[in-house]
Amino acid sequence: MTRNIIITGAAGNLGSAVVGKFKREGYKVIALLNPGMDEEVEDADDSYEVDVTNEEAVAEFVREYQLQYQDLDALAMLVGGFGTGTIEETSQEDLEKMIQLNFFSAFHLVKGFLPVMKKQNKGTFLFVGARPALQLEDASWAVAYAMSKGMVMNLAEIVAGLTKETSIRSHVFVPSIIDTPPNRESMPDSDFSKWVRPEEIAEAMHYAVNNSALRNMTFKLYGEV
Repeated sequence: MTRNIIITGAAGNLGSAVVGKFKREGYKVIALLNPGMDEEVEDADDSYEVDVTNEEAVAEFVREYQLQYQDLDALAMLVGGFGTGTIEETSQEDLEKMIQLNFFSAFHLVKGFLPVMKKQNKGTFLFVGARPALQLEDASWAVAYAMSKGMVMNLAEIVAGLTKETSIRSHVFVPSIIDTPPNRESMPDSDFSKWVRPEEIAEAMHYAVNNSALRNMTFKLYGEV
């Protein structure tokens, strides 16, 4: 039986690791890519260019998915953005940008695929949170980012409440610093061995999807940071 997973942000550093892990484990991987960016994901079975921050674009993809595929086993929502700034430094535009990238990129997909999962009475939502959204004392230097990721984590909790009588699950993955080339470049003097590797997050996501005993968990992937 085919197991399907949709992965947004599939061409990114984390996305590539998650795609690779689920592909190796026998999943049919449907990758969502940024429109007009000429992105490719070799390990994906199928790829679609979808602006996941756009409500109608996501709704159109949901309709296409239901025509082309049968079930949906998991939805990994990896699209997001990062920005720094104190309250005094944060403009409305900054806040709106972070909410668009981090929250709406998840909300539109949840809105579209929650009815699909309810109909089949199964499926796992995989959200990406942020440590400053959990530990607000760390949020003072990245206010818009922390607030937008807090909305994502609230959304995951709302989904958990809506699906508590079903076999649908809602998990949140909260990394500290992910070991990626851009992060290494921006923090060259750091001890990279203490950071969280994308492959470790991918392993945690696969474990969560395939362990039915876990319900609505928050995975703190902090490494040694």
